[in-house]
Amino acid sequence: MSGGCARSWKAPRRRSLPCGAWDISWLPMIPAEPSLFTRLAVRISLVLGLGAALLVSAASYYARTAADNAYDRLLLGAAIQMADSLTVESGSLIINLPVSAFELLGLASRDRIFYRVIGPSGATLTGYADLQTEVDLAAIHDVPVLESAHYRGEPVRIAVVARALSDPAVSGWAHVIVGQTTEARRALAGELTLRATVLLAIMSILALAGAMIAIRYSLQPVKHLGATLRRRDPQDLTPVTVVVPRELRPFVTSINYFMSRLDERVKLLQRFIADAAHQIRTPLTALTAQLDLLSQAKLDKSSRQHLDRVQQRASELARLTNQLLSHAMVIHRADSVQLQPHGLADVARRAFRAAVPITIDPDIIVSFEAPDDEPVVLADAVSLREAIVNIIDNALRHGVVSRLEVRVRSDGTRAHLEVEDDGPGIPPGEWERVTQRFETSKSHDGSAGLGFAIASEVAAAHGGALTFRETSKDGGKGTQGFTVTLTLPIATEKTR
Repeated sequence: MSGGCARSWKAPRRRSLPCGAWDISWLPMIPAEPSLFTRLAVRISLVLGLGAALLVSAASYYARTAADNAYDRLLLGAAIQMADSLTVESGSLIINLPVSAFELLGLASRDRIFYRVIGPSGATLTGYADLQTEVDLAAIHDVPVLESAHYRGEPVRIAVVARALSDPAVSGWAHVIVGQTTEARRALAGELTLRATVLLAIMSILALAGAMIAIRYSLQPVKHLGATLRRRDPQDLTPVTVVVPRELRPFVTSINYFMSRLDERVKLLQRFIADAAHQIRTPLTALTAQLDLLSQAKLDKSSRQHLDRVQQRASELARLTNQLLSHAMVIHRADSVQLQPHGLADVARRAFRAAVPITIDPDIIVSFEAPDDEPVVLADAVSLREAIVNIIDNALRHGVVSRLEVRVRSDGTRAHLEVEDDGPGIPPGEWERVTQRFETSKSHDGSAGLGFAIASEVAAAHGGALTFRETSKDGGKGTQGFTVTLTLPIATEKTR
């Protein structure tokens, strides 16, 4: 038997799917891009993250401000109490620092307290003589002053309060300087910031989760549109009428415009194939008839040889034309015809009658066998019949010596169409090559190499396979043979 062609164009491997759906696993891989959900989720996360960072910064600022205000009031209150405790008795300035002032400052247990009392003469009356302020004491009268400074290597907050003395013995302005370290206020600011941060984090997570749910729900129309397009029959090129949001209307409009153009192209292609088949076959038939008439004339030996060659080439051209048109038809129907349940034996029987000519050599034994329980497959009957015709035709032209057997059988899950002859067959090393288009193991006899191409592509489009095997009778001691098997999945009640 001769080789045909395999698939340089690979027919879609179709399966029976519910509700008119189609297997799209054969489609070329599209470069992976982030989904709309991922893009929206990332952008919303960035916005929420940026907003949370700004809010945390603002919370930190306000926490420091609040802590400073609270401790500044304590510091200022203690300084005022110390200033109010200054009295003049018997012409002497008496300093009786109140315990309440130190108890007030003691509320910040982490901090250390420094103070200094300066008399009207500028001398230090009590406290830390090296406690300084950058403020001009002479300018401080009724309004207290607060400032930040460093004392003994530590950051401190300083309050300066003035007290007017009007005794004849001691007159002028006395000043009280009170300093306090800032550890407690930093701790308070940090605690307030942490609480605000935790609260913001919880709110951000809840907001993000809510946004994800909202995004998922909002993108449902896109998913619904995709499912609607996948469920459409390949032959249905009518406009899509699914209800979609306003943002998707341009997309649906573009799809409908593309489908209308595709419908026009398909109709033009169908018309071209039909016209080409008619226009090409008609002159070939006339040419063959003219050659047959010419062959009946008396010709010399040389002219007869030339005529035989012309008849052979015309026959090859007619066969190639028919196979090319058949191949184009198979490719077109693979994408445009809905598979239906058919009995494999019935389709094979009709192909057998079409492929075996009435004028076959009477010495060739031809048989057809089919089981009583006929296996049913999901198939395009026209394409399947064409595939079987090409397999049988290959056997008759290139394999049969005296026997041709066509059998239909099943193993419960798959149906098998076997075409066996007693010819030399195809060497195993060429089995893969002969299933390629325009490849043949019989190049010297004018074979086009399209027979197995049609059968192989039809098998792939039906979820099956085309295989070869060498066979023999009587356990290998008898007649040798070669078998081509077309295997298809049996249709179940669910797939029907």
